[in-house]
Amino acid sequence: MMTTSPIPHSNIALIGAGIMSATLGTLLKQLAPEKSITVFERLGAPALESSQESNNAGTGHAALCELNYTPQAADGSISINRAVAINEKFSLSLQLWAHWAKQGCIRQPENFIRRLPHISFVIGERDMQFLRARHTALVQHPLFAAMQYSEDEATLRQWLPLMMHNRPSGQAVAATHFANGTDVNFGELTRQLFDHLAEQQTAFHYHTEVTAINRTTEQKWVIASLKDGVLQQHTADFVFIGAGGGSLNLLQKTGIPESQHIGGFPVSGLFLVCRNEELIAQHHAKVYGKAKVGAPPMSVPHLDTRYIDGKKALLFGPFAGFTTKFLKHGSICDLPASLKPHNLRTMLAAGIKNRTLTQYLIGQVLLSKAQRIQELREFIPDAREEDWELAQAGQRVQIIKDTASEHGSLQFGTEVIHAQDGSLAALLGASPGASTSVAIMLEVLQKCFAGSLKDWESSLKTMIPSYGQTLADQPELLARVNAEIEQALFAKQN
Repeated sequence: MMTTSPIPHSNIALIGAGIMSATLGTLLKQLAPEKSITVFERLGAPALESSQESNNAGTGHAALCELNYTPQAADGSISINRAVAINEKFSLSLQLWAHWAKQGCIRQPENFIRRLPHISFVIGERDMQFLRARHTALVQHPLFAAMQYSEDEATLRQWLPLMMHNRPSGQAVAATHFANGTDVNFGELTRQLFDHLAEQQTAFHYHTEVTAINRTTEQKWVIASLKDGVLQQHTADFVFIGAGGGSLNLLQKTGIPESQHIGGFPVSGLFLVCRNEELIAQHHAKVYGKAKVGAPPMSVPHLDTRYIDGKKALLFGPFAGFTTKFLKHGSICDLPASLKPHNLRTMLAAGIKNRTLTQYLIGQVLLSKAQRIQELREFIPDAREEDWELAQAGQRVQIIKDTASEHGSLQFGTEVIHAQDGSLAALLGASPGASTSVAIMLEVLQKCFAGSLKDWESSLKTMIPSYGQTLADQPELLARVNAEIEQALFAKQN
């Protein structure tokens, strides 16, 4: 007599083996260790897409140097609200990473995070006025009090020796400097968290392409997937879709009403990578400039020291590109496949309203290497073409959605989309992304595990001392949190 094997079941299914799934999985395993977790990943290992260290800026976005987080109004005033919010969110990440390092979930923090100055750099009196006003507004806030501003050539040479060398005489330049910025290798962090989850009996299915996600009459989700040409099924009580640019197409497969009237606009990134060891040694900072008119926020130019595979590197960019792929290892059919009857009007409206962005992307795609080097010379005046090579970075998909006031609104942040009953959630969007992964996953808990939050509150406050609070108005808590972060994550590097 033939018997049919039961379909395997997990309490929690995580689709995508990047930093978001690693963060949520580790959180849930600590808050509810009895729950079973299964991870599905289309590639052969974790952190090979958006979380891979060469595919993102690794800035540890804390709004210390990113000028687009502090917009200037017509009257010249600077709004710091978004910068403060992002800095608070990055602190949540640092606090949880510090807790996990003390617990042993993260065993070698020095391999994924390093202290590195964050610097904003501008040229010309108009942008200098903006930077002065930005600095004046920020330093009044406790989170940014240590930020320095300078137009002094000697100081700038100390902060930016490579960038100030051979700079045109008399050129008006200025910078702000924050010593305790970070460089974060999100690929290494992801791998360490998944190594820990593997020790906690988490199941992993690599080389597994999710093809369908359907709701059953038993109020469970059935995940259909292909591995080595073999169709498999798995059921789960809760599904999280954290597949980077691939999340939109997977969310659409669920059929939940919340997945409708949402589209995606793919933007690829290219970096100039330095191959001259002498130049790499002369620069030690992440330096952000001002975005060009019409450029998306992810295309703000920056000259970054990075540590990849333990080796110091120097990258400049990103230069935007366009492809219909939603993932670096995706398909050119990704964008066409995302077009549905319910979001076609949404996408057409966005296309009409964002012609300037389209023109910008076309211009970026057509840039020659010599033209890219010319842009680099705003940062390094004597940059030589032979010292740099072009490398493809990660793929990002900006959210396009209908809002209460307009059709086809192009969004530049991240957004958690969840089913009304909390049984499924998906993360869409890009910046600031990985840096605020902890804040985003706390949002998933609030939206999808609201009934358990009261029971988990004490544990969450132990993991994240500022959970449910703000650091800005609590100087003693801010000092204690920063001291604990320094000891747990950076003590071996001091």
